[in-house]
Amino acid sequence: MASTREEIQADLEEQVSQLTKQVASLTKSMSKRGSAALADSRESASELYEGLYDRFTDALPAMRKQARVAKKTAQDNPMTTALVGVAVFGLVAALLSRR
Repeated sequence: MASTREEIQADLEEQVSQLTKQVASLTKSMSKRGSAALADSRESASELYEGLYDRFTDALPAMRKQARVAKKTAQDNPMTTALVGVAVFGLVAALLSRR
C-alpha cells in the first residue's frame, strides 16, 4: 500500500508540474496576443487621430470665416443677438430642468 500511495503522489506531482507548465505557456500566449491587440488598437487610434486632425485643419479656415461673419452680424444686430441669446439660454434651462 505504501508503494501505491507513493505512486499516486508521484503521479499527482507530475500532473501538477504539467499543469503548471501549461498555465505558464497559456499565460505567455495570452500576453503576446494582448500585446498585439494593444499595438493594433494604438495604430487604429493614431490613424483616427490623424484623420480627424487633417479634417479639422482643412476646415479651420472656413470655420474662422464663419466666425467672423457671425461676429459682424452680431455687432450689426445687437437686439436680435440678445434675443437669440435669451432664447438659447431658455432652451438650455428647459432641457436641464426636465432631468
